[in-house]
Amino acid sequence: MISLYSAATPNGHKASIALEELGLPYKLHSIDLSAKEQKDSWFLAINPNGRIPAIIDREEDGFTVFESGAILMYLAEKTGQLMPTDIKGRSRVIQWLMFQMGGVGPMMGQANVFFRYYPEKIQPAIDRYQGESKRLFQVLDMHLQDSEYLAGDYSIADIANWAWVRTYRWSGVEIDDLPNLKRWLDVIRSRPAVQKGIEMPPSALDFEGNDENAARKFSQDTLTWVETGQSR
Repeated sequence: MISLYSAATPNGHKASIALEELGLPYKLHSIDLSAKEQKDSWFLAINPNGRIPAIIDREEDGFTVFESGAILMYLAEKTGQLMPTDIKGRSRVIQWLMFQMGGVGPMMGQANVFFRYYPEKIQPAIDRYQGESKRLFQVLDMHLQDSEYLAGDYSIADIANWAWVRTYRWSGVEIDDLPNLKRWLDVIRSRPAVQKGIEMPPSALDFEGNDENAARKFSQDTLTWVETGQSR
């Protein structure tokens, strides 16, 4: 049994989607970010960085793994699924996983902060991070023109990138001109394990929706822990 410590964020849902796809038994422990539960001493013993997600693999003598990308790789290697074992196939998956970890996640995260959370609208910062997010989306769209998934077969690279890209409206970035990206989003969204994974735990806001009133309320409710760097 795997213990998953998580919250309803893109990084959190990366782990739950992977667990659902792999069919691994797990128990979800929802972390209250607004109460800074991720900074409690018991959680810091699991992840010294005080961020979600983190897992404890009870079948492996309580082995702990933190950082969402590391969790995806651990689960894929544990099961022999969602990542090839040959050196080139494995490298292709890791390249696109790092693309998300080093690019898509950080750029969309900053776009969210400046576009959604900060009461003062600093337009150059908004333009900077929305523009870079859109550029990364364009890279994905171009690659997906000749590939159904990012690295051959469906893999942890798709899970990692999809969990973030699906929230493009929340970042204020449109994708109407990116047909290959839209197709890929829809194909992955249709997977039963993905649908269940993004409900573990469920979010208080539909990040794929267009309800601006709900979005404003959510932004106000979460502003404090975003400003103090407690989210992840």
